[in-house]
Amino acid sequence: MSNAISFPGLGLSFDIPEVAFSIFGFSIRWYGIIIAVGFMLAFIYGLKRCEEFGFNQDQLIDILFVATPAGIIGARAYYVIFSYDQFRGNPVKMLQIWTGGLAIYGAVIGGLLAGAIAARVKKIKVTAALDLASLGFLIGQSIGRWGNFINREAYGSVTSLPWRMEIFDWSVGRRISVHPTFLYESLWNALGFVLLHFASKRRKYDGQTFLTYLAWYGLGRGLIEGLRTDSLYFLNTNLRVSQVLAFASCFAALLILGYNALFRTHDPENMQVAIYNAKKASGSPAPDTPTDSEFSEPVSITDTDKAELGGNPDFVQDGRLVDNNLRVGPNPDAPAPYVSPIEKIGMTEIPPSPPSEGTQRPAQAQDTDGGETSQNIDQQK
Repeated sequence: MSNAISFPGLGLSFDIPEVAFSIFGFSIRWYGIIIAVGFMLAFIYGLKRCEEFGFNQDQLIDILFVATPAGIIGARAYYVIFSYDQFRGNPVKMLQIWTGGLAIYGAVIGGLLAGAIAARVKKIKVTAALDLASLGFLIGQSIGRWGNFINREAYGSVTSLPWRMEIFDWSVGRRISVHPTFLYESLWNALGFVLLHFASKRRKYDGQTFLTYLAWYGLGRGLIEGLRTDSLYFLNTNLRVSQVLAFASCFAALLILGYNALFRTHDPENMQVAIYNAKKASGSPAPDTPTDSEFSEPVSITDTDKAELGGNPDFVQDGRLVDNNLRVGPNPDAPAPYVSPIEKIGMTEIPPSPPSEGTQRPAQAQDTDGGETSQNIDQQK
């Protein structure tokens, strides 16, 4: 029997093993490699565009350190909850994620919740972080579905369409032609990414891209889920979990998008990216950095201060700059203080009064250029 994957109507056939290679007896599967590639591409994309959404690369990495493991936990928990009969007699099996059983909606929910908390801690608008995250999700989901292709899973019902996919069905012991639902969703997500990539550059408010993602992905996933034969169901009902969640999220997102378009006016200056750019342009110091007002009085530098400064050339005190040798001098970048006209009058230099009679003015040295000294001028008078 052949385990090859073929597309008879297109004249294509692939016989790709599920295991890519092994290291010290540990099998590395194509599914894991493809998921990792999707994650890395989404990560690189996020690094390139994070400042367009109002935060820097370090903040993005910090958020991902929290959101990524939460996404994995959520993906497994989602699958276990709605397939609990498989684990009822062997709870330890719940932790064996390498045997399969991850749900993308669980990953999205877990990652979004943890990422939102991390964004709040970093004082980033959650909706702005979700905008960028949604674009990363589309990249990961579009590529990750090809892992289902390698595993011969997540396919649809029997069909005779020209683009049908033929696989060996172990449950019936023969080859069958089915809908390549993995391909449908991969193409849908790829198209969604292209559209949202350009639309995100013209977003009117934080959260708009994320809501559009929920509407786009929810519509496509809801339709495609109806073709699949391996769906998770609500307990003892005929309701497909992912299909209900997909259509519900799509409907809710469309309502919120419509409300914002018709009844709300959004100020672009309130967006996270506007706040971020304004702080960046003004050179606002970090929260722990002292401001100029804290140095309104001259500050004496003690030996302890010198040790703490360590020769930092950027340390400024009351308009004075400490150089690498800890010498205090004027700061060339400090603005000159404003002096009013009245103050200028008070600062006018008053010439010294002439010497009294009987007082001899000290003789001054002869001018080296042969000019007259002040003594000669007095004698001529």
